[in-house]
Amino acid sequence: MSDKPVASKLRQLPKVDAVLADPAVSALVSTLPRWAVVAAIREELSSVRTQLRAGQPAETEAKQPESKQPAKLGLSSVAIAERARALCASPLQPVINATGVVLHTNLGRAPLGERALRRIEELASGYCNLEYQLETGSRGSRQKPLSALLHRLTGAQAHLIVNNNAAAVLLMLSGLCAGREVIVSRGELVEIGGSFRVPDVMRASGAVLREVGTTNRTHLRDYQAAVTEQTAAFLKVHRSNFAQLGFVAEVALPELCQSAHERGLLCLYDLGSGALQPLPVIERACATPEREDDEAMKPQPEPTVAQVIAQGCDLVTLSGDKLLGGPQAGILCGSVELIAKLAKQPLLRALRPDKLQLAALEATLELYRDGRYDEIPTWRMLHQSEETLRSRAEQLLLRLVAHHVPAELLRVRSAVGGGAQPLYQPWSYAVSPVLPSSELLTVQAALRRHSPPVIARIAHGRLLCDVRTVTDAQLEAVAQALFVAIVR
Repeated sequence: MSDKPVASKLRQLPKVDAVLADPAVSALVSTLPRWAVVAAIREELSSVRTQLRAGQPAETEAKQPESKQPAKLGLSSVAIAERARALCASPLQPVINATGVVLHTNLGRAPLGERALRRIEELASGYCNLEYQLETGSRGSRQKPLSALLHRLTGAQAHLIVNNNAAAVLLMLSGLCAGREVIVSRGELVEIGGSFRVPDVMRASGAVLREVGTTNRTHLRDYQAAVTEQTAAFLKVHRSNFAQLGFVAEVALPELCQSAHERGLLCLYDLGSGALQPLPVIERACATPEREDDEAMKPQPEPTVAQVIAQGCDLVTLSGDKLLGGPQAGILCGSVELIAKLAKQPLLRALRPDKLQLAALEATLELYRDGRYDEIPTWRMLHQSEETLRSRAEQLLLRLVAHHVPAELLRVRSAVGGGAQPLYQPWSYAVSPVLPSSELLTVQAALRRHSPPVIARIAHGRLLCDVRTVTDAQLEAVAQALFVAIVR
């Protein structure tokens, strides 16, 4: 830095209009919004002022004076362009999921299939008959178009769709149990991501929580002893994101339904990540643990909506974006009478889905109806064979070798995620760059900053790029990201 006083240096900084008049900067306005360029100039000026006041040399493009007037400090047009682009960039952007967690809540859970994407584009690019009957020209219901599909797939008489499963539970309890008691096993008062707790939803609905049993064991007599004149329902909550092992007991659903109905009560079920069809890969894992000592740790079969409806539940709620593999949505399945009562609740309007959710959900349900499960990305990722995963990992490894990135092929455990099947951790394959432990977090962060960002996980002292959740088309992008993060 020169010996000139800081004040003198600050006076040499140009005004915003002067910077805008510079040809290199004014050219930016042809490709970037003017507001962003102006904001970037102001940010750059502020940064230079801070540097000068701290006694640091400011990174500027020196301008030659064209007259005897004092020289002005110029700003870097490159820096201005970078700032302007950053201001215009969307904070929400696509990422490559290399964690191996199929339903990664933080990464948007279930990716949509091609049919769902096409349906969204068809209906979002113009108008549609969301609440309009083409036959009569009168107002219709946005709920009706999916009724036939859901009836075929769930066996329930009627359905309602809201914007997520928490909303479905809230509507169910508010519309059927407000001001009355709902009996729940203490071992089913679950908390899911974001500190969302079943007791909190119950309080918000106006229902009165009545806990029964102990943390690990609840019997039918516990429910029966808690029934009073104020009781409205028994509520069963699927333990989607944890499992109880050892000295445990819970009431079988048919028994719970029968007992509720004998007492004039409803039997409700928050199925959460509920599946529409049995998942063969889960069924196989439930039937045959890998070792005899794995028996206690093997996953439990995933109940389907049709199964719990057939066992006597009056109303069932589930998510659309978990094991179903569709968009975020909450689905209520039950009797005509109960669904009709909930459809009249004022709260429904605040919870209703929009046309994009309905379009994607309808397209996904059609794939279930037609038996085209492999076109549902969640289903496809969960059912990949080890041979397929190893082959994909080997392709990634070859690309890294070509980029001179030292790496190894590892057999690892992946996960379903999304609060589903916590005991099911299928074998997968990952590529792990050879790194000292001190660089793991640095490289992981560099992968996140890449374009597109690559999200990898660290486990057992290794950085893992699990290919279960990486498509063949993304392999080169992952290799390039690792090269930039490690070699450059």
